Order: sequence, then structure tokens, then C-alpha cells
Amino acid sequence: MVSPRVALAPKVQTAIAAVLGDGYRDADPVLRPSQFADVQVNAALALAKRVGMPPRDLAAKIVEALDLDGVCDTVEVSGPGFVNLTLSDRWIDSLLGAVTVDERLGVPAQTPENIPIDYSAPNVAKEMHVGHLRTTIVGDSLARTLEHLGHHVIRQNHVGDWGTPFGMLIEHLLEVGEDSDEAGLLVTDPNAFYQAARAKFDSAEKAEPPGSAGDFDVRARARVVSLQAGDEATLVHWQRLVDLSKAYFNKVYRTLGVTLTDADLAGESMYNDMLGAVCDELEAAGIATVSDGALCVFLDGYTGREGRPVPLIIRKSDGGYGYATTDLATIKYRVAELEAHRVLYVIGAPQALHLNMVWDTARKAGWLPDEITPVHVQIGNVLGPDRKILKTRSGKPLRLMMLLDEAVEVAQGVIDAARPDLDEQTRARIARQVGIGAVKYADLSVAHDSEYVFDLERMVSLTGNTGPYLQYVVARVRSIFRQAGLDPLAQRAPVAVAQPAGRDLAKRLLDFPDVLVAVGSEYEPHRLTGYLFELAQAFSAFYESCPVLKAETEQVRQSRLTLSALVLRTMVTGLDLLGIEAPEQM
Repeated sequence: MVSPRVALAPKVQTAIAAVLGDGYRDADPVLRPSQFADVQVNAALALAKRVGMPPRDLAAKIVEALDLDGVCDTVEVSGPGFVNLTLSDRWIDSLLGAVTVDERLGVPAQTPENIPIDYSAPNVAKEMHVGHLRTTIVGDSLARTLEHLGHHVIRQNHVGDWGTPFGMLIEHLLEVGEDSDEAGLLVTDPNAFYQAARAKFDSAEKAEPPGSAGDFDVRARARVVSLQAGDEATLVHWQRLVDLSKAYFNKVYRTLGVTLTDADLAGESMYNDMLGAVCDELEAAGIATVSDGALCVFLDGYTGREGRPVPLIIRKSDGGYGYATTDLATIKYRVAELEAHRVLYVIGAPQALHLNMVWDTARKAGWLPDEITPVHVQIGNVLGPDRKILKTRSGKPLRLMMLLDEAVEVAQGVIDAARPDLDEQTRARIARQVGIGAVKYADLSVAHDSEYVFDLERMVSLTGNTGPYLQYVVARVRSIFRQAGLDPLAQRAPVAVAQPAGRDLAKRLLDFPDVLVAVGSEYEPHRLTGYLFELAQAFSAFYESCPVLKAETEQVRQSRLTLSALVLRTMVTGLDLLGIEAPEQM
């Protein structure tokens, strides 16, 4: 562990225990960065009231007990009771030396946990729209980061692949032919296929006299019954629908550069055989009761208008099951079969009430032990320039592939203007990396539960807090090593941080482990984007004031090359954890 704050923590804890006794050996030292020093200790403020001592007096006693020879140049009390620590250059150099030879850049491998992550979740036979963007890329970034921290991540793509619409979809597929051009729309334009099936169903249902427009509606309803009963021929046709949709999903996932595969599909159909048992078990335990013909769970603390209890309906009055039943089966499966320690649900913020009711029901049933934590990673909306949910001009949800294609097109214009010297194929490859990276970075750089305005022109800018700016900094570092004829991964020379810009860059490099640990515990990818932007800015300042290839001595040159190589490794690793590619040149 090489983070200065982590390395200092036991030293500060030892000093606190020396002042207050061993009972305070585990006191949180509360170490933070400060504009006045490298590290600020806030322990005195937190502890003073507990021990009945003025904060500055307690801070002074902690300073006296601190053993920081060779670690800090100055240690002083400031403000109402802070302890400011200014690290020595030599100690920073030693920490960087450890990072240089560490393949993990100082990031600790945590005790492995099984962590299912529920994200993306499109619907079979329907187009993925802009609403799927955030849950897909936020979930994927969290999956990558938690895996990097040493956990066993189980991706769960909870696709909508079951229910009453599949009766009309299967019948429409059979009418047009499973190998027809129209069936191919499930891969290229799923909405068109779905709308054609819906129009056919509605027309038949509304026809007067009944049957005058054919019996499509009758056959569709019968097909639903066959599907739910497990009819073998119907399941074959259903599987064909799913397979065609999988081809479409995979096209979107490849374009986005996310890690979801067919092996990660865990749709609603997977839990179908569990639903009856879920209802029976809850009813037998007295947790679920029949109300107006439906089987419901009424939980304390969940009330609606006029204080009326809000039901969690697990079996409808017609005997059918809904999302609540499936989600109860899902959490039961993830705990019992996947042996989850934590379960993340990366889905829209409006689902908070539903999820909390499902989890509280599962806890009451004994399916979700207290030591297992379900987490709702709430996803906010993507807005248009009018600050309303981003849609097409006709008011329909914006197709995700259309959005991504437009991003690449805009990026192509930027790259064509900036690098006319590159061949067309190279510019096209860079434009794809920049366009997709720009969309992902703009999304991930905002707190996942916040809204943001989608602005492609700003997103693809090569300046400011954008994905392309970070990609450009990576390309700049790679250019330095190409000019030097050196392999950045083999650069291991000692670092000596003499100039302020080099010192600032070094400290930011050493913060990388802390940032990833925070992302893994708080589920906030925007912490990583913010860190990478600050690191990129620190490198730009370093590059401007500290010549690398034209340094005054070979020793200084090698030191600066090592710093640059660490920036490259950190930036590439960080961008990869965000799911963003780092072009070789820009």
C-alpha cells in the first residue's frame, strides 16, 4: 500500500494511542489532503470533545508523540485543531519507487467477495434507447473496478425476455418467417418488428365484427398460455426471438465497449419456475395475504395517500406474476445460489421504493440475511438541451445506436480537422475511440444519481474536462517515448521530485489506490473520472515546466521519463476501468 495517507495512518494512530491510551488505538485518524499541506490530520477535532480537551491542546500533544523522522519535513498545528503534515521529497521518492516496480500501481487486492451486479437489462424485441446508456456503462465500470480490486464479480444482465407480449411476438415471427427480412429487423431495428406485431394484434382485437381482421389476437393469447405452460414447440420459437435479439444486444455492447456477453444473460425467464414457490412460501409464512383477489405483502412503514398501506403485489388476481415476484426470486437466487456478499442493482432512481420493498420482504422471509448488503446504484436521467429527458423530435425515446453513431460522426470531424496528416483508416479508428469514449466519460463524470445535459460538441472537445482531453494526454506521453525510442513499460529509473510541478504530479500519482478503493466502496465512478482529469492537468503543468527529453542532466531526464511512464500506466489503467480506450495517437 503506497498511498501517503494510508502509510501515515498507523503512525498517527500510534501517536493518538500514546496520548490517550490504548483504548484509542483504533481511532480514525481522518487524514485528508489540504491546500496548506500535503496531508491534514483532523483527529483532534473529532476526539477533543470525547476526552474533554481543547482541540489545539490535543493536536499539540499528538504532534509531540508523532514519529515522522524521514517522512515529513514539517509537522505543525493549524486552525482550530488540525495537524498539517508536509511530506519530505525523499519519502515521496521512495513511495514512487515502490509504485514503479508494482504491476498494480500500489492498488491493494482486497479480500475477495462474490458481488452480482444487475445492469443494462434491455428488453427482447425492443430497441435499446438512451435510457439504457447509463445503467450499462456505470454498471460495467463498477464491474471492472471491483474485479480489479480482487472481487469475484458476477454480471447479471436481467433482460426482459418473458411475459404476455411474447404471445404476439411469436405469432408475428411465425407469420413472417423466422428467416425472413422482417425477422432480421430484430437485429437491425427491433422496434419496427415489435410495432408491426403490436399493430397486427390491436387491429385484430378491435375488429368489428370479431374475427373480421383474422384471429391473430386469439392465437397470440393462446401462445402466451402455451409459453407459460412450457410447450416445447413454443419455447423453440421463443428461443429464436431471444437469439435474434442477442445479436442486436451484442452489436450495441461491442460498439460501447462493455464487457457483457451472452454468458451474463440472466433474464426474467430464468426465474419463471421459482415464482409459484416464492408465493407459496411467503403465504405459508404469513408474510403474504390475499387482498381483493391478489396475493400481497404489506410491510410496516410503507404507506401511500391517506396513510393507506402500499401493497407489494406478488400474484395478481388473475393468477399472473409481476416484477415483484421475479425480483424476489432474483434476490433469493443471488444469495442462495451465487453466495453473494453484496448485490448491486444499477437501475433507475424511480425504482427505489420497489427495490426497498422487495429487499425488506426478502429479509422478513429469511432469504436476505442482515450481513448481506443489497445496494441500489441509482441512475439519473440524460437530458436534452431543453433540460427534459432526451428524446427524438417526435417525442419517442432516442435510439442508443443512433446516439453512438452521431457521436462517432462528430468526433470524425474533430479528428479530420486536427490530424489531416493521418490516413483515412487511422482517423476513422481514432474517431470511433474518441466518440464512444467522449459519451462514456461525460456520463461517468457525473454522479450516477444526477441528471446531465447531453451536449456532443462539448463532449468531443480536446480541451476541458472531457474524455478526448484525457485520451490526448495519454497520446502525448506515448509520443514522448516514441521520440525517445523507449518502452514506457520498461522505464524503471529512480524518481527525484525536485520541482513543484513534479512534486504535485508525484502526489497525485500516489493517490490512485485511495481513489479506486473509494470507487469500490462508494460505487461512484465519477471519483475516478475526477481523479484522472486532475492527474492529466498535473501532467500538463509538469510537461510545460519540466522538459522531459531535453532535461538538463541524464539523471533528471530518466527521473522525468519514469514519472511520465507512471502517468501513462495510471491513465491507461484508469481509462480501462471506465471502459474507455486510449488511442496510440491523436
